[in-house]
Amino acid sequence: MKQFLSLLALIVLMSCQKKAEEKSCPIQHKKESKFKMYQMSEMSLLMEQMFADNMRLKSRIMTGETVGKFPEHFNKIHKAQMTDPAENDDFFQEQADAYLIAQHLIYDDSAQAKKHFNAGVDACIHCHEAKCTGPIERIKKLYIP
Repeated sequence: MKQFLSLLALIVLMSCQKKAEEKSCPIQHKKESKFKMYQMSEMSLLMEQMFADNMRLKSRIMTGETVGKFPEHFNKIHKAQMTDPAENDDFFQEQADAYLIAQHLIYDDSAQAKKHFNAGVDACIHCHEAKCTGPIERIKKLYIP
């Protein structure tokens, strides 16, 4: 019986000690985190729109439909605000020009639309290899075989 009481006293003493330690330790697991919504830059939004437009254009070229009219909003590529404004340098501007030339040729020389379209895709990839490599695999899906 003495052993039982000794064991009980030891358990009570240890549990009191643990409670004391818990009270003296500040609660660290309750950090407030605010959810931050990712906001795309003007350039990211433009490129998403250009991708969607080019997927539709690819389909029209592949089925032999008329290509339609050059989407004027593509011209915003030179001035659209980037996530990092320093990325809008001479190299980017040159690649944007190459892309726009290829895009205009699709509409001006529709007999060679496939060739010009793929040249526009090449321009995108060439730029993205140097600037922002993330979307390259997605861009490659634009190629017309």
